[in-house]
Amino acid sequence: MAPILGGGNNRLYRVDTAAGRFALKCYGPLEARGDRLGNEFDGLRFLAAGGAVAAPAPIATDRGRRMALYEWIDGGPANPAPADGIAQALAFVAALRHAGDTRAAGWVGTATEACLSGAELLRQIDSRLAALSLAPDLTGFLSEGVAPLRTLAGMRMAKLYADAGLDTSADIPMAGRVLSPSDFGFHNAVRRPDGRLVFVDFEYFGWDDPVKLTADLPWHPGMTLSPDQVCAWLAGTVALFGQDPSFAVRLSAQIPLFGLRWCLIVLNEFLPERWLRRLAAGGSDLDWQQAKATQLAKARGILARVSKLAAIDDPPSLSSFQSPSWSPLWTTGPATSDSW
Repeated sequence: MAPILGGGNNRLYRVDTAAGRFALKCYGPLEARGDRLGNEFDGLRFLAAGGAVAAPAPIATDRGRRMALYEWIDGGPANPAPADGIAQALAFVAALRHAGDTRAAGWVGTATEACLSGAELLRQIDSRLAALSLAPDLTGFLSEGVAPLRTLAGMRMAKLYADAGLDTSADIPMAGRVLSPSDFGFHNAVRRPDGRLVFVDFEYFGWDDPVKLTADLPWHPGMTLSPDQVCAWLAGTVALFGQDPSFAVRLSAQIPLFGLRWCLIVLNEFLPERWLRRLAAGGSDLDWQQAKATQLAKARGILARVSKLAAIDDPPSLSSFQSPSWSPLWTTGPATSDSW
């Protein structure tokens, strides 16, 4: 066995045996947010049975010891996203959508921190704001930067929903949901030597709004996407989910708020309990003050883009997401001019 570094929530090992090489994942204690082991192992078993091959196969599990054994994927990082990465990501999402159309998907629960309504998205943002407000070194950033944008973006969503005759408090129906890894992207993918991508990390797997799946990928701070790749991703998801007449409205109304949600997620390092989890996962050599400074810089970059999006009041349409002229979302990166 050899430890694999890089996981923020678990311990991961490469296991060499007479039967071959495997990945052993140790999940730690069961959490209030849900059974990460069960979500991942059972979700991957379901997807493997349905032929979704762009994910590691589950081999065995010891739920009492909170461990699971998976297929070992030989390859390297997939981030920055390769030239054909968006096409492969969209093909995998299409496979997830197909898997969700089967009767066998009835056992799957709701994804962890799913956002099935506009009201739930706002609730999650407010909950994270309340938790982070206990960190004294974030007081100014939250009160002067995040809170006003939360109000502005929330009002914008309410107006777009009202104009379209939608209710922000109503969950989207099952027919409009999609199976989602809930932490989907190239940061959680391995690129095989032949160029094929294998998507990993299904700890939060379940049903969710395709708007969240769409918005999370370009907003994720660990992602490196070009403007063309962001446009291709949005255009591709519109092609997959645009038959739902409310999809464009929900995406336009919620995408600034998902940016705000990610702005708060990257500040988790300011929470002592989350920092202890990082250390327990193998990050004992990390410096907390440096980590907090790094994450705050990321949050400031995300907030700058949210402020531009929250000011857009053009009526949403499906075609608007297929053009970079729709918004400044992907024209200003957090660190470099050529990255999202």
